[in-house]
Amino acid sequence: MQYEGYLWREEVNKVIRAMKDEGLSLKEIVRRTGISRGTVRKVAGGIQNDVFRVRESSLEAYLPIPDALWMEGCHNGAELWRRLQARDFRGSLGVVTEWTTHRRRADHLRLIDLQRVPSARKIARMMTTSRNNLTRTDAVIVANIEKSVPALATARTLLDRFQTMIRKRNISDLSPWISDAKSSLIAAFGNGVSKDIDAIRNVIEQPWSSGQIEGQINKLKMVKRQMYGRAKIDLLQARLVGPS
Repeated sequence: MQYEGYLWREEVNKVIRAMKDEGLSLKEIVRRTGISRGTVRKVAGGIQNDVFRVRESSLEAYLPIPDALWMEGCHNGAELWRRLQARDFRGSLGVVTEWTTHRRRADHLRLIDLQRVPSARKIARMMTTSRNNLTRTDAVIVANIEKSVPALATARTLLDRFQTMIRKRNISDLSPWISDAKSSLIAAFGNGVSKDIDAIRNVIEQPWSSGQIEGQINKLKMVKRQMYGRAKIDLLQARLVGPS
C-alpha cells in the first residue's frame, strides 16, 4: 500500500476544507500548507485530489523501510536513498527525495490539524471511541489529552471497564468498578449506578431486555414527529397497526 495513501489523502483534504470553512483565502491556505494553488482550489471546491501521487513504483515494495527510518529521525532524502541502496533498492534518488517531500508536507499538515483546539463534543466523541477506530490524528490528540489530563485517561478506562462488564456479563466486577468510579471524573455516574444497583445487577445477570419496548416507543415518537404532533390516537393507530 502506498504509505497508507488513502488515509493520508483524507487527512490532508480535511485540513484544506476546514481552512476554507473558516473563511481563509486560497492564497492563505497555499501559504500555510505548501500545497499548490491548483490542488487547493480543487479540494476546497469539493473535488477529491490525490496530493500524494508520486513516482513510487520502484519504492512501493520498500516503503516500510523509509517510513521506519523517518520515524527514527532520518529526514534527508539522499541519506534515505543510500540506506535503501544498502538493502538492494535499485530506484533513483529522485523517487526517494520526492517521497520525502510529500512526507514532510504530510507531517506539516498533521501538525496544523493537531494545533486546532477540538470542541468539547469532539473530545467527548474521541475519548469514548475505541482506540482501534480512531484516525491517526485523533489518536495523537487523545494521547496528548491523556498525558496532560491524567484524570480523563482514568475516566476513559473506567468507561471501557463498564462497557466490558455489561457486554461480558461479569457481575464480580461491579463492586470494584463502583468503588473506583466514585473517586473519578464520572463520580456522578458511579453514584447513580450505586443507587440503582439492583437494576444494574439485573441488567448484567438476566437475559431479559427492554430494548424491544424502547424501540417501539421510539418508533411511535418518530411517527408523531413526522405528522408535526397533530396525530390523534386513531390516526397513530392506523399508521402503526394498519387496517385490521
